[in-house]
Amino acid sequence: MTQDRREFLMKSCGALSMAAIATQMGHLGLMSAFAQSGKNDTVEVPSDYRALVCVFMAGGNDGNQTIIPNHTVGSSNTWDNYNNARSSQGLALTQAQLAGTTVQVPRIGNLDYAFHPSLGIQTPGTNIVNNGLHELWALGKLAAVTNVGTLVQPMTRTTFLNNSVPKPFQLFSHSDQVSQYQGGRSDTQSFTGWGGRISDLRSAIDNPAPPALIPMITSIAGAQLFTAGQSTLPMAIAAAPTSLATVLAPSGFNLPTVPTPGSTIANRYNTLKALRDQARLDPSKYVDAAGDVTKLAMDANDALQTNLPVTTVTFPTTNIGNQLKQVALMIKKRSDLSMNRQIFYVQLGSFDTHTGQNTTQVSLLQQMSQAMRAFYDEMVAQGIGDKVTQFTMADFSRTLNPAGTGVNVGTDHAWGNHMLVVGGAITASNFYGMNGANGTPYPQLSFNTADDSDNGSGARGRWVPATSVDQYCATLARWFGVPSADMATVFPKIVNFSNSGGINTDLGFLVPPAP
Repeated sequence: MTQDRREFLMKSCGALSMAAIATQMGHLGLMSAFAQSGKNDTVEVPSDYRALVCVFMAGGNDGNQTIIPNHTVGSSNTWDNYNNARSSQGLALTQAQLAGTTVQVPRIGNLDYAFHPSLGIQTPGTNIVNNGLHELWALGKLAAVTNVGTLVQPMTRTTFLNNSVPKPFQLFSHSDQVSQYQGGRSDTQSFTGWGGRISDLRSAIDNPAPPALIPMITSIAGAQLFTAGQSTLPMAIAAAPTSLATVLAPSGFNLPTVPTPGSTIANRYNTLKALRDQARLDPSKYVDAAGDVTKLAMDANDALQTNLPVTTVTFPTTNIGNQLKQVALMIKKRSDLSMNRQIFYVQLGSFDTHTGQNTTQVSLLQQMSQAMRAFYDEMVAQGIGDKVTQFTMADFSRTLNPAGTGVNVGTDHAWGNHMLVVGGAITASNFYGMNGANGTPYPQLSFNTADDSDNGSGARGRWVPATSVDQYCATLARWFGVPSADMATVFPKIVNFSNSGGINTDLGFLVPPAP
């Protein structure tokens, strides 16, 4: 083997260092994409585009403070219940504070419920670029899936307290509950994520490579279980303002945004391309494979360097705003990358508000609302508002009973939580999920009642979920294109959640895909 060939093989590995999630060998994501080549000979590739965008609220967002009853008559679950539990320690929001983000919920008799004020219109200022998520309710583009949580099988307060059904593994533990939300199973530890398992099942069908140039799933927030598959690996890239021209740049070539034709850097890059093509003629399968993978990486890099996209909508320059902006830019390059289906992961941290919640959560929800709304508006501007769905996940919710008082007031780890879904494919703005013990999908905000997993004088309000993570996420997967026959592969315990019509993998909050 000549020195040039040895250098080529070294560059073949170096050219693919894209900050891969599972290892530091960034080429593996593209190798897994390339490995799907030729596997779709008898399957029709979809002609449309769809994307799922997971927004993870790391630390566990307080759902009790995110969606709040704002009626005082008409049900047994009113603002008074909420206020009685939280006002004495300084955590309750007044009805006047909630007036601007109050909506009527058809599922619960058109009674008034309110989103946290941070999801509404904000005082103009830095990183306030839109009217927030609340406004999308009236447009039919925002839904809430309420009292969602990790479950092995359906559970009630009674079965929880008498231990008659299996409980989620290490309930109330941050790391374990994150693993169960991202892994899509609550009975044991998982080493793959449900996003990654969708990629395993669907990459060869939806995004055959070639022509697809990158993996189906991308993280803008580093290594995450959600994105890890068994046979496919994800890609991880930096958030904006990092240019797409550099996120896949071959290692060792120090490419600028666009290499100047004739420059030393450009000549080195073109030489590598030529060596790559020459190596693919070598009878060695290893060299041929290296050439194939390198070609995929270089083609992806070239695609991202050509006609760099810009967003039509202004994004906030917050951490979550920059992550979602980068997702929007990647989606804008979907045709150049030959992508029909994509899954993205972004994350906003610091929701573990044991103290100082009135300051911390207010800021975090505002950042999330502004960024998710900007992203939705950008998808509409790109003409694919109904093809891209954002959804939230979190470790768990927080206790109804606060911890501490005054400026130090916070909340502790709880269970059932409320999730938001945003996009043009929303069936209708409403609350979704299974009915709990009170006959609605929203839990009773009172201690020691039928929705509370706590018992006795020390009860703090940790809701037994009425809807499992499996059901919530299976609804998203179904819309994405995962057939019913494959649901148990993606969500191994989904078979435990059935109704009279069979396994319940559709909560109804997304318009089903066309047959």
